[in-house]
Amino acid sequence: MCWLIAVITNLVLLATPVTEPAKVPLAWDAKTIVWQKVDSDGTKWSVLEGRSDVAGEAFTYAAFVPAGFHDFHSHATDARVAVVQGVLKVGFGETLDLEHLKSYAVGSFLFVPANVKHTMAADEDTIIIGTAVGPWHTHHPEDQRHH
Repeated sequence: MCWLIAVITNLVLLATPVTEPAKVPLAWDAKTIVWQKVDSDGTKWSVLEGRSDVAGEAFTYAAFVPAGFHDFHSHATDARVAVVQGVLKVGFGETLDLEHLKSYAVGSFLFVPANVKHTMAADEDTIIIGTAVGPWHTHHPEDQRHH
């Protein structure tokens, strides 16, 4: 009889769904972001919600792009980006190209597919808030990060 109780107990425990931590409403703007990483070139990065290192998990991030900065890179996954401060300048192509950038002001929304190489720049301090799915990796084809 003890074995039957043990089997039933195990079945009940295995059938119980794993509960995620309770989610709560959150909101951010350019003034309320707490920066988790600040680089020597003046860029800043923060994961606002979720985890960027977990495969298949959606997350929200913020990036600060200082005036005068430009960078050539691609991402491992799709990125959806809203400009919340300043003007983000972006150009798509196989090489760093500062002459053919399009400007995206506050309120603009961009979709950048995975592995699409692009130049990103700012003439004024700019903040973007984006969403993506982990794991997140930024690839710099060569050392083309500048400030």
